Amino acid sequence: MNDDPDYETQIREAFPELDDIQDDGLREKVVEAWVLGLERGGWRDIRDVPYAWNIHEVTNVEHVRGVTRIAQRSAEEQREFHGADPDEDVVVAACLLHDVGKCYEYVDHVDDETLLDPDPTYATEEVPHSLSGYALAHEVGCPLAVQRAIPHFLGEVPKRTLEAELVKSANSASSNAITQSAMGITLQEWVEQYSQTSD
Repeated sequence: MNDDPDYETQIREAFPELDDIQDDGLREKVVEAWVLGLERGGWRDIRDVPYAWNIHEVTNVEHVRGVTRIAQRSAEEQREFHGADPDEDVVVAACLLHDVGKCYEYVDHVDDETLLDPDPTYATEEVPHSLSGYALAHEVGCPLAVQRAIPHFLGEVPKRTLEAELVKSANSASSNAITQSAMGITLQEWVEQYSQTSD
């Protein structure tokens, strides 16, 4: 097995939606955040990160792409039908980063052969992925507008922007589709039964 993954190539191949980010610097920050997450999580391949700790039939890549695509279409409707002006770069970057924290959170829920050498400083389920994803975006210097759209599940942000709401609603739409198709239950039922962040 290759013990020196080319994360940048993996990321660019996994997320063709990166090309929809017009700002070259922001596009590279998104890639950089994913590289850090994958390196610290010790993953061999970006496609090995599961959607959820107990749903491995769907990859995190598939979910992230679904969220991005749903949000892009919603933003288009907001512009064309309602006359709103969501920032497309912010929407796409935040969607692509909204679950990068799963690189840290899910290392204990996969087969050992999918991992290289997770860094225990980061690779843990102690911090929910929406918060570690925010931290990664902050660390690489993503704009505040992108950072505050990432904590989608817990919502610990003082200001909910149009872009943040797009990420949150697109995440729910994709997650509901995944839990229904994979397990025959709604997202709310999944959260009630399996969420690691509930009591």
